[in-house]
Amino acid sequence: MRRSPKETQTSVRKISRRGLIVAGLQAGFMGILAMRLRHMQVEEADTFRLLAEENRINIRLIPPRRGRIVDRQGQLIAGNEPSYRITIVREDAGDVDEVLARLARLVPLTEEDLERVRAEAARSAPFLPVTVADRVSWSDISRVAVNAPALPGINPEVGQSRVYPMGPDFAHVVGYVGPVSERDLARYTDPDPVLRIPRFQVGKVGVEARHEDDLRGRAGTRRVEVNAVGRVMRELDRQGGEPGADIQLTVDHRLQDYVCARLGTESASVVVMDVANGDLLSLVSAPSYDPNLFVRGISADDYAALRDNERRPLASKTVQDAYPPGSTFKMVTALAALEQGEITPDETVWCPGHMEVGGRRFHCWKRAGHGHMDLESGLRESCDVYFYDLALKVGIDNIAAMSRRLGLGQTFDIPMSAVADGLVPDREWKARTRGTRWRIGDSVNASIGQGYVLSTPLQLAVMTARLATGRSIEPRLVKSVNGVETPPRTGTPLGLNENHLRRIRQAMFTATNHRRGTAYSSRIVAEEMAMAGKTGTSQVRNITAAERRAGVIRNEDLPWNRRDHALFVNFAPFEAPRIAVSVVVEHGGGGSTAAAPIARDVTLQALYGGDPPLEAYPAADRSRIRAQQERLRRERETDRDGGRSRA
Repeated sequence: MRRSPKETQTSVRKISRRGLIVAGLQAGFMGILAMRLRHMQVEEADTFRLLAEENRINIRLIPPRRGRIVDRQGQLIAGNEPSYRITIVREDAGDVDEVLARLARLVPLTEEDLERVRAEAARSAPFLPVTVADRVSWSDISRVAVNAPALPGINPEVGQSRVYPMGPDFAHVVGYVGPVSERDLARYTDPDPVLRIPRFQVGKVGVEARHEDDLRGRAGTRRVEVNAVGRVMRELDRQGGEPGADIQLTVDHRLQDYVCARLGTESASVVVMDVANGDLLSLVSAPSYDPNLFVRGISADDYAALRDNERRPLASKTVQDAYPPGSTFKMVTALAALEQGEITPDETVWCPGHMEVGGRRFHCWKRAGHGHMDLESGLRESCDVYFYDLALKVGIDNIAAMSRRLGLGQTFDIPMSAVADGLVPDREWKARTRGTRWRIGDSVNASIGQGYVLSTPLQLAVMTARLATGRSIEPRLVKSVNGVETPPRTGTPLGLNENHLRRIRQAMFTATNHRRGTAYSSRIVAEEMAMAGKTGTSQVRNITAAERRAGVIRNEDLPWNRRDHALFVNFAPFEAPRIAVSVVVEHGGGGSTAAAPIARDVTLQALYGGDPPLEAYPAADRSRIRAQQERLRRERETDRDGGRSRA
């Protein structure tokens, strides 16, 4: 059917209108699209370029060099050594078994090593390196490098690992490092990213742990280009990190080496302190261990041998262990009585060998008694009854106050692990911790350093230094950090009567230089080096009635771990003190026989800066001392030549 012209015109008008609408819509859409493209390509270009770069460029951390630790002479105590390892990349190796078989002909690999590598390679992505051998020698690395064409996928790598060239000598002071553990990470609210690096080493104990933030340094970075699956294609640039700070200690490695050799197999500790500035010249706990064993993770057998040793080589006895100070505490009791005006130095006390207090008999170590004792003779001959009498006059609270004034019962700020407080008991302490009142017998026991009183070897050295100087000197272990000196700790005057201090020092001098002194056999005969000291013996057990009936009351008749501890403290030279020394020999018996000879030898070694002349010793001892010096010299040379395997 034919349309009329009018109908045709109407249809054309409708189609044209629809076309215009569609064309307008299309034009609007294209305009919006063009504006969006312009926004993305021009205005947001930098944003999308950064996103693209971040998908292509990765930032990798470069472990920093750990700071060194040196002694006061600059001798290296803890450093770093190259650590070589061999890795394999599975996708580059092709036939992993064949490549490992070739490698095993060049470097020592056990069947267990090979099985471990195969298992780790199977679990890992094909482009990730797997460690085949760690801490291999330079000769092994060289052989691998020479045969590289025949070892596809094998890569020799080099890093750094901690090393302790002095071995056991500084184990308890410096400590050791080990791989980062979850426990290490838990110490930080926001851990440094470098701690996430596999096998990264951090300080575990000692100076290494306490100065971890200084020693660690700051990591460097390198920018690498990776492909879509994360495989490194090339390195774009590298920015070095900041090495850790070097730390200088106050300890003298020569003196430390001598003390370690002198203690030998004893379970003992020695502290040598400079009385002028508080510098700790030597801190030795014996027996010791080799910290190098811990760097890469100690074996279960090696750790069990250290853990189960009854002489506790892992313990830092100088600061961690607290002992009854025994008669080395008597200077505290005497000084408290003098300062309170309860006695005069010449006032005497009769010692019949015991004292009755509260219906109980307290014995003197000399069962026959000492007779009339004054301050000097009481300290010189270590009469217990004299100090029992002082305790009744002065009271425990005054004795405790003097103890704290002289440095006992305090924790000093030195970077070592598990530093103990010790214990200075008084009335308030017993009521708070034991729920009972203080008894007069408690004061009697405390007056001679028994009962509840506990002190560390470090605290005893501080006490002796304060007696020698009259100042509140404190110990210093770190001499400088990155060349910046730490302030010496000379302290301020204690405010004690100098005449009283002078009488205490004189009594200590006669204890080592008077024929009736308890340490006379360990005196120094060189007048310019003469020392003033005090012996101590602390009981670790009560003698049972059965033992008394059997006559088993001497230390040598008892098992080693039930014998008394032997102690000795001293300062020297007497006229112009330079050092203070404390010695504790666990279960050593008497202080005069076990601890005093060690203290005398260590004192002379420190004062002379090496083996002292034989003329400094009593004539009767010189042949024995000559043989001892030669033996210790040989042992120290053997330790140095043999990598310090004494542990």
